[in-house]
Amino acid sequence: MSGAKGLHQRLDIHTGQNQTYVIQPVSPVPARAISIHRQSGEIEWHQNEAYFPRTASKPLAVYGIIGVISLVASEYLIVITSRQSIGEISGHEVYQATEFEFLPLQATTAINNPVEAYLLALAKSHLKGGLFLFSYTWDLTRRLQAQWVAREADNGKALWEVADDRFFWNKFLHSKFIDHTTANPDQDLSAFILPILYGTCDIRHTSIKSHPLTFILISRRSRYRAGTRYFRRGIDNEGHVANFNETEQIVVIERPGEDAPYLGDKLVDKEETRLSYVQTRGSVPVYWAEVNNLRYKPDLQIMELQDTMTAFKTHLQEQVALYGPQNIVNLVNQKGHELPVKEAFEKVLADADVTKVKYEYFDFHNECRKMRWDRINILIDRIQDDLIQEGYFHENSSETHPLKIQIGTVRTNCMDNLDRTNVVQSTLAKWVLNRQLRDVGILAPNETVDEHEGFMHDYRLAWADHADLISKAYSGTGALKTDFTRTGKRTKVGLLDDGYKSVMRYLKNNYFDGPRQDGFDLITGTWTPRRGPLHTAAVLYDDRPLLVRSMPYVLWFAIFMICAGLTLPRSSDLSLTYYFLLWFVLLISAVSYIFIHGIEYVSWPRLNRPVDIIHYEGPGFRGTRKGRGLKSSASSKGHAGVKPETAKGRPRAMSRTVEIEMGNRKRVD
Repeated sequence: MSGAKGLHQRLDIHTGQNQTYVIQPVSPVPARAISIHRQSGEIEWHQNEAYFPRTASKPLAVYGIIGVISLVASEYLIVITSRQSIGEISGHEVYQATEFEFLPLQATTAINNPVEAYLLALAKSHLKGGLFLFSYTWDLTRRLQAQWVAREADNGKALWEVADDRFFWNKFLHSKFIDHTTANPDQDLSAFILPILYGTCDIRHTSIKSHPLTFILISRRSRYRAGTRYFRRGIDNEGHVANFNETEQIVVIERPGEDAPYLGDKLVDKEETRLSYVQTRGSVPVYWAEVNNLRYKPDLQIMELQDTMTAFKTHLQEQVALYGPQNIVNLVNQKGHELPVKEAFEKVLADADVTKVKYEYFDFHNECRKMRWDRINILIDRIQDDLIQEGYFHENSSETHPLKIQIGTVRTNCMDNLDRTNVVQSTLAKWVLNRQLRDVGILAPNETVDEHEGFMHDYRLAWADHADLISKAYSGTGALKTDFTRTGKRTKVGLLDDGYKSVMRYLKNNYFDGPRQDGFDLITGTWTPRRGPLHTAAVLYDDRPLLVRSMPYVLWFAIFMICAGLTLPRSSDLSLTYYFLLWFVLLISAVSYIFIHGIEYVSWPRLNRPVDIIHYEGPGFRGTRKGRGLKSSASSKGHAGVKPETAKGRPRAMSRTVEIEMGNRKRVD
């Protein structure tokens, strides 16, 4: 299932005396070394099979190369210095990268450059905050069925050549190695190119009715349109949607072959049955956004651009080409804040007339109100025939062809593709799992996995952990409603926990997600730095008006003075009424000013500033546009004083608009 070319699993990096990094393979066996010249960044291929440089310093032991990132003053070689085993999939070890090292290629790096320090901190924070998985011998980026379909085409290729481009998270960082290999086939660096998956991988050894099995849950996050909750919504002009994840549930059943001997408690010759079921999730595939303004619910806007239909069709046609017929399950609310998104989705879908696509709307919050989560079965009853027809992947190691293949997938989305989507996907996966285990004879025709508490404990934990990790990557906190996923029922404690997570989401999404989004854009190559003082200074320059920048200091100083008046000893008997009145007036004024101009205080991304979204005035739908000052207008300055005239790629306001009032919202045509 992986390419024939092996990967180096352990490397020693020596710092040469002539300003080079010498990368010496150690495991599985010593092999040719390569050198990277720190001044030029050029890669040198050593012809000797075993090259050991003479250096006084102890080599740095690494377990893989993430790639090379270029900042404003230097390039950096990013390597994995620590790893943790997750488990095995059919004998292939899966690891999580836990520690990283950034090795500067230019020895004369301007370490006092503030922009360089900022960008370097972004890259380090991104790697520290994510879950990065890899295997030296198994292609984690592709589902089982995709590996089987391409088995002949993959023969003789390296792991990076067969990896799914969407889930090869560090492909941009490996551009230098890939380009060198492509330009110099006789100097193949494939053994140094390690594909990294940003996602989840949970491997649990469990059993049902004394049948040992391995339960595996893998989620693969797309590197396209990647980012945080409010700064990456909807679709782009290439058909990529935000927060796209492919989730694969795998069950591996081991059975002894004929006269299979044992070595200790391990089978030497074993037959494996592998069952796989794949689902996808992704943002509503239209141009839409929620503009942060310090309110709990940001301003919603839907942008009707000329290429909306083209982007929408591109997305669905790609899904059909990759996965087969699509069954789209939409969980967005049919009233209130979310209604315009539902309407826009359904309108474009109806006009698109894309073949092999079915649509099913399920009013999750209404159907499952009062904690009636069992009513998700209503949705399953509606799409049951499609689930049966789409099937699942089933292969035996002793067979040359799979017994079954999956010919379609369910694409689920809610507003964030997190909480409601997690609950529905885990329920669908369990329904399919019951069919799979009945088909292989582990469960009786009318038996379900719910009757086996030991297995269900592992199943619920795996799906709940999977939900938390996807949510943390996108929203900054764990998922909501995981008490149902973990225990099978909704609890009051779970409601309190959801309240806490909702508050934390608000704080992180408004005040901390800007740098997180910058980290995504930097690592995936969505933004690339250009060297030069004018360009680099713009990254950190804050040209908001002095009054805007000073107001938080006024707020905190007023709080300090009020606390001082309450705690410090009095020096006279004079009343403190006027003292407190003064500082309370300043406090209230500062708070009011900040919320009236809330959009100015959001932690916006600095690298790819969403000016075109913030100041969008074209056709579509817009909310109340709060937090933009007492007189909200497109001509007012946005965050960091960036005017809407600098926005690119979006139509300017039409000369004449007709506004139709819709409660607190209005549609612009």
